[in-house]
Amino acid sequence: MAVHGVKFCSARIDIVVARHSQIGDTMTTKLYMDVHRNIDGADAKAVAEAHKKDLEVQEAHGVKYLRYWLDEDKGAIFCLFEGSSKEAGETVHREAHGLVADEIYRVEEGK
Repeated sequence: MAVHGVKFCSARIDIVVARHSQIGDTMTTKLYMDVHRNIDGADAKAVAEAHKKDLEVQEAHGVKYLRYWLDEDKGAIFCLFEGSSKEAGETVHREAHGLVADEIYRVEEGK
């Protein structure tokens, strides 16, 4: 069936193929949350700079830093990243600024 020259059957196949590709990518990367504790001088500006440095080197290690959170009062930083392993994320932090996490957890997003 075609409307305005678009075949619905082939469009549906393209969508299925695209979703399959996205699912495949998701299966090869995992989601991690790392935790940095008792970081002296952890303020919004310093953490933003460290995150920027992570973004500059992440691709070389197959990692994608997605977001971060800061508890300035406690000196705690939480970083969410995708990668093949927690070690890959740790390598990015070490290379970018030297501030490695105290703990790294593999996490799954709730639905």
